[in-house]
Amino acid sequence: MIVVLLLLGVSLAMGGLGLVWFLWALRSGQYDDLDGAAERVLFDDE
Repeated sequence: MIVVLLLLGVSLAMGGLGLVWFLWALRSGQYDDLDGAAERVLFDDE
């Protein structure tokens, strides 16, 4: 039973850390320009 509680705590902590990391990425503007990278692949600026 101790192992189940330990694994539950570790999984909740990892999920919370992932959520915090995702929210940080949203606030820092990582997902602002989703089409820019796709268009840079298609067009050559030389």
